[in-house]
Amino acid sequence: MDPTQRKELPLFPIGIVQKLTGLSARQIRYYEQHGLVHPARSEGKQRLFSFADVERLMEVRRLLDEGLNMSGVKERLSREGKLPAASGSDENASELSDEVLLRHLQQELLEGGASLLQGELSRFYRRRT
Repeated sequence: MDPTQRKELPLFPIGIVQKLTGLSARQIRYYEQHGLVHPARSEGKQRLFSFADVERLMEVRRLLDEGLNMSGVKERLSREGKLPAASGSDENASELSDEVLLRHLQQELLEGGASLLQGELSRFYRRRT
């Protein structure tokens, strides 16, 4: 296993991440909603963060302390190539447009694999009916 893969291993529950970063659980979940981190989930749906996630959260905190707003933080991290991809995708799954969602679903249907966007499928059909 190379060092990059080790850095991406989901190891830390949110309580440990709170101690490492000085952020509250609510702040960490808020940053996750904004697509700044994408922790893995255990079978029990517990968030598990990697070293890379912890470093990114510390960078977010530093940027906010410097006076940037959330939009500025996203722009800066994006420009520096530090924003993570959501579930192997470049778009944040909670902010997918209908067109992007449809394209993902079509691709997954053609490939015959299990859908990474199963929860999004119901959202798409609710909007259409």
